[in-house]
Amino acid sequence: MTARTSAAADDAAARAAGDWDATVAHIHLSRRLATMDPDAGPLCFGRIDEEDGPSWHIGRRHVEDAAGDPVVVDWRTPVAVPFYRATVRDPVGLRRRRRFILERRRLVDLLDENFDDPDGVDTTAASGLPDPLLAELGRARTGVMRDIVATIAAEQDEIIRAPLDVPVIVQGGPGTGKTAVGLHRAAYLLYEHRERLERQGVLVLGPNRMFLAYVAQVLPSLGEVAVTQTTLAGLVPQWRVGAGDADAVAAAKGDARLAEVMASAAAATVRPPTEAVTATTRWGTCRLGPDEVATLVEGARASGGPMARQRARFRRGVGRHVAAVLSERRPDRVLDVDQVQADLGADRPLQAWLGRVWPALSAPALVRLVLARAGTPAGAATAVLGTDQARVLHRAPTGTVARQRWTEADLPLLDEAEDVLGGPPRRYGHIVVDEAQDLSPMALRMVRRRSADGRSLTVLGDLAQATVPGAAADWDSAAAALGLDATARATALTTGYRVPAQIMACANGLLAVAAPGLPATASVRQGEEAPVFERVGPDGVLERAAALAGGLLDVDPSLCLVVAGARLEEAARVLGARHLPFATSGRALQPGRVTLLAPAEAKGLEFDAVVVAEPAEILAGPGGAGLLYIALTRAVRHLVVVYSGALPPGLAGPPGPGPARR
Repeated sequence: MTARTSAAADDAAARAAGDWDATVAHIHLSRRLATMDPDAGPLCFGRIDEEDGPSWHIGRRHVEDAAGDPVVVDWRTPVAVPFYRATVRDPVGLRRRRRFILERRRLVDLLDENFDDPDGVDTTAASGLPDPLLAELGRARTGVMRDIVATIAAEQDEIIRAPLDVPVIVQGGPGTGKTAVGLHRAAYLLYEHRERLERQGVLVLGPNRMFLAYVAQVLPSLGEVAVTQTTLAGLVPQWRVGAGDADAVAAAKGDARLAEVMASAAAATVRPPTEAVTATTRWGTCRLGPDEVATLVEGARASGGPMARQRARFRRGVGRHVAAVLSERRPDRVLDVDQVQADLGADRPLQAWLGRVWPALSAPALVRLVLARAGTPAGAATAVLGTDQARVLHRAPTGTVARQRWTEADLPLLDEAEDVLGGPPRRYGHIVVDEAQDLSPMALRMVRRRSADGRSLTVLGDLAQATVPGAAADWDSAAAALGLDATARATALTTGYRVPAQIMACANGLLAVAAPGLPATASVRQGEEAPVFERVGPDGVLERAAALAGGLLDVDPSLCLVVAGARLEEAARVLGARHLPFATSGRALQPGRVTLLAPAEAKGLEFDAVVVAEPAEILAGPGGAGLLYIALTRAVRHLVVVYSGALPPGLAGPPGPGPARR
C-alpha cells in the first residue's frame, strides 16, 4: 500500500505544474502516505471469528492486499464492533475472539476466548480483564500517552461510537480512560465523516501545554493529523497572560451573565447626537439633524450582527442619506455614492462627530471599560450583577490598552467582547474539551462559539478534580453554558483501569470533601504494593521526599514529585542540591527525570511513581481537597506520601507494609 501510494504521489507531483487536479491529488496522496507510518505501532492486535461467517483481523488501520481485499480491518469499522463489545453473556454473534499480546511488532502471547465454551474463556479471575489489557496497564510510562485502540472497554466503545451530532459529556474518575475515550472518539468521527471534518476541522482543547505534549502522539498514531490541539489561551494568542486574579475576582469573571454585560456595554457606547452637524462634499453641503441620525442609528442596530458590522452600515447609511438629499436639490446631476462616501471620509469635523456618535471599539478597550466602571452607577456590570457583586470586578485601567496585563480569567471576557464587536471566530466540525470541570461558564461559551453546529461536542472531566474558582458547579450547569438543551446528560465512567486499587482506595477517602455525592471510582487493577506513608519532622519533608524520589527513579522511569505551589522553588533547590535531574511545568515529560509539579499542573498526567510532599499544605489551599485528590491519583505503580504532624482527615488507609524504596 505504501509503495502504491508513494508511486501515485510521485506521479501526481510530476504532473502538478500547471495542473490543479494533479496538485490536489498530490496533497491528498501525501497526507495518506503520512498515515502509513511503520513505527506507529502494531498494525494488527486481534481477530474475531463469526459464528456462521468469516474471520476478520482487527487493527489500527485498514490494510489491503494487491487485489484490494482486506487483510486487516480498521478498528473503527462496524465489523470491528464485536471485538470490543462481546462478552460471555452476549457474544454479539462471535464464536471466538483472539487478542494478541505484543511488544512493538513482536508477538509474545495470545489469548483465545471461545464463546461456544464459556467456561473455557480465560480471563483474570479477580477482575475479568483480559491479559492484554493487564499487560498494557502494567507497562512502564514513557512520558507520552499511548493509544488504547487494542484495549478499548465496552463502556468506552459505546461513547466513542456515539453519532456526530450527539453531544457527549463524560464524567470519569482518575484512570477511567476519559481522555483516551475523547481522543479515540475524534479519530472515529474523522473516519466516519472524513470529508466534512477534514474540511471543518477537529479541535482538541487541553488544560495546559504539558498535557498537550503528553497526548500529542495519540491521534497521529491512529493515522489522524487533521486536528488542532491547543489550550483555551491558545485560541486567543493575541492576548498574553501576564497577571493573576484573586479567587473571588476570577470566580466573578466566570459568571455567564457577563455575556449580557458585554453586549450592554457595547450598545451603550452608541449615543445618538443632540446637536446637528454639516457634511461637506464636492456637490455641496448637507445638514444632518439629531432625529435623522437617530433614525440611521436605529436602522443599523436593527439589522443585527456584530457591532462593527452595524457601525459600518450606519456610516454607509449616512453617505446614502447625504447623497439622496443632494440629489433632490439637483435632480439634473448624477451623484456617485462612492465619491460622496470618499468626500465624507475626508471631512474631519464630520468624522470626529460620527466617532462620538458611534465610536470604533476594540475587544480590549471594551473589557477595560466594563471593568473600570464595574460597581459604579453607570456600569453595565452593575445593572446586571448588582452593585456589590459588580464591585468585585472593578479594575482601574493602567497604561495603554497595548500594555494591559491580562489574566487567565480575562481571556473569556476578551473573546466574548470580540464576538460582540467583530463576530464569531473560526468554527470546527467537532470539539473535544478535556478537564472541562475547571472551565467557568464564560470559558465554556468560548468553546460553544467555536462549534459549527453547537452540538458536536465531547466534554470530558471529573468534578472531584475541580480546582478553578468560578467553574461550573455541575454538568447540567456546564451543558447550559454550552447552549445544550436538557437532553444533554453526563455519562459516567466509574471503572478505573490505570490507578491501582490500593491507591484508589486511599484517594477515595477524600471524595466526601472534594465532591460529595459523586460515585467513587472502583479500580479493577491490583497494584504491586499499598501506598507508603512516611512521617518526618516538619523541617525534613522536602529533603526526605527528594531522597525517596531519587531512589524510586532507579526503578520507575517516570516519576513526579508533587508539592504545594508555594513550595515549588524550595523543592527545586532541594532537588538541585541532591544533583537529581528534574524538569518543571511547561516541558514535555521525560523518563529518567523527576518531574516537579504543583497538583493543578499534574492534572491529566500519569507517572509510574508519585511522591506527594506534605498533603496538609496542599489541602489547606483554595480547592485543596480536589488538588490533593489529583496528586494522589497520578501514580500507576507506586505512591509515597511524606508528611509531618497528622495526616489530613479523609486520607484513607494506614501506612503501607514495608518501607519505601530508598
